[in-house]
Amino acid sequence: MDPSEVEFLAEKELVKIIPNFSLDKIYLIGGDLGPFNPGLPVDVPLWLALNFKQRQKCRIIPPDWMDVEKLEEIRELEKREEAFTPVPSPYYMELTKLLLNHASDNIPKADEIRTLVKDIWDTRIAKLRLSADSFISQQEAHAKLDNLTLMEINTIREFLLDSLNCMYKLRSNLQPGSSGRTFTDF
Repeated sequence: MDPSEVEFLAEKELVKIIPNFSLDKIYLIGGDLGPFNPGLPVDVPLWLALNFKQRQKCRIIPPDWMDVEKLEEIRELEKREEAFTPVPSPYYMELTKLLLNHASDNIPKADEIRTLVKDIWDTRIAKLRLSADSFISQQEAHAKLDNLTLMEINTIREFLLDSLNCMYKLRSNLQPGSSGRTFTDF
């Protein structure tokens, strides 16, 4: 799965909008949305919220967790804890990127939020790299990936798979009677 596919999945997350138009219920394969009435909040998938926003048909209300104080707490907790802490959304990075790129005028303190989310991301990726290094150096066979997002796993996936493949080849070569064997990458 590449980053664009993870972003596609993130676009299915529900966000609250305040429409400035009237429309009856919309019947889609993924579920019914609406009705839309001016000034009344309604939950819609992010992809639809961004579409309406680009056409100036709504105002997007940022998720509850997209608040400077809450993000500062999350950042500090992430720095204190050795293990990965739960994140506010499984797509926190993607949602932040999309909302700040397309609707930053609807998000108070957008620059501070961008910086805090980037700090959280950097802290988590640094932890992930240390965990991967420890995993490989201790020659472990399995790992526990609690509280990681798809994008974080996607970031380390190629490195981890290549490393495990190399470890497998080295272990196979060290076993008695393994001279002349051919190897297949998995």
